[in-house]
Amino acid sequence: MLVPAHLATLRSLMDRIIPPDEDVGAWEAGVGDYLLRQFERDLRADLALYRAGLEALEAEALAATQSPFTTLPPAEQDALLRRVEAGDVVHAWPVDPAGFFQAVVQHVSEGYYSDPGNGGNRGAASWRMIGFLPGTPKAKQP
Repeated sequence: MLVPAHLATLRSLMDRIIPPDEDVGAWEAGVGDYLLRQFERDLRADLALYRAGLEALEAEALAATQSPFTTLPPAEQDALLRRVEAGDVVHAWPVDPAGFFQAVVQHVSEGYYSDPGNGGNRGAASWRMIGFLPGTPKAKQP
């Protein structure tokens, strides 16, 4: 399982992938619960990737900024994640940084937009946001 330090980093990471704004972000929408549930099921094989990747992300933040990822301002977290996504890291990672980031983005998206019965999308928040539920207005067009 993930320890509290992993969960804190995961929460910060998720909320940079789908940040809260006028709608709930990933963590508040239950994506953390979704992932923890999936680590006991379909994503069991990915648990080691997450442990290693979350620890490497914290080490990367410390090496690059002298601050933990969880304490960085959102703009600095985003800049660091852009580098991780590109595989441009300064710390030695035990896993492929870009592959780790891609997996997290995929799983966060799944949890955010999935059926609430899977543990994420708490209260059908993302479905309401996009107007998927009957009786809710469609999302605003840009």
